[in-house]
Amino acid sequence: MLRSLVTITLLAVSALANASPRPVVIELFTSQGCSSCPPADAYVGKLSTRADVIALAFHVNYWDDLGWRDRFALTEAVDRQNVYAQNLHRSTVYTPQLVVDGVDDRAGTNGRLPAVKDGVPVTVTLTDRDLQVEIGTNPQFAGGDVILVSYLRHAVSAVGRGENAGRKLEEFNIVRSIRKLGPWRGDSARFDVPRVSIPVDSTDVAVLVQGTGQKAIVGAAARSLH
Repeated sequence: MLRSLVTITLLAVSALANASPRPVVIELFTSQGCSSCPPADAYVGKLSTRADVIALAFHVNYWDDLGWRDRFALTEAVDRQNVYAQNLHRSTVYTPQLVVDGVDDRAGTNGRLPAVKDGVPVTVTLTDRDLQVEIGTNPQFAGGDVILVSYLRHAVSAVGRGENAGRKLEEFNIVRSIRKLGPWRGDSARFDVPRVSIPVDSTDVAVLVQGTGQKAIVGAAARSLH
């Protein structure tokens, strides 16, 4: 009996040692032309100070025809939001929309964040020329896509027209590019990204390991470029 208890204890300790806790990934779809978005942008600012969260603000462009052109809007952000709408069975896209770990959405700042989960190990290393991304293994997950997101940590924008006319908007973790580095098939993988390929206004990068078809996010890490 004692031997069995010792064995169980050792196995439990080993499992904890091999566990790879990952941060929760929050994706905000927002726009400078939307009067409901500034509180959600501020919420991302609060989340950006937490080590257990990667919060990213994707600026969309479908508000631009209402009088104000969002200087941070990306067509890739709209593409990403449209895929989430399909996956989450939403009839339309909207702002502000928060997507949590690629599998749940909510409006604005509503709801509690899930606890930190076990995930696929992700390491991001910076050299003079390259960004080196290493993906580890976790038998709980079979594979997916490795996605690189570059972002600008903080900006203030004076809005001259539209719903937020006359306001200065404080924005956080503003996505500047989204790109797929390649597939992850469950084994260890490495990707080398030339630093010159990252937009010059980016201050940080996040690497996401996400189920094929933009499903659940199972691994994530962030790194400053400075």
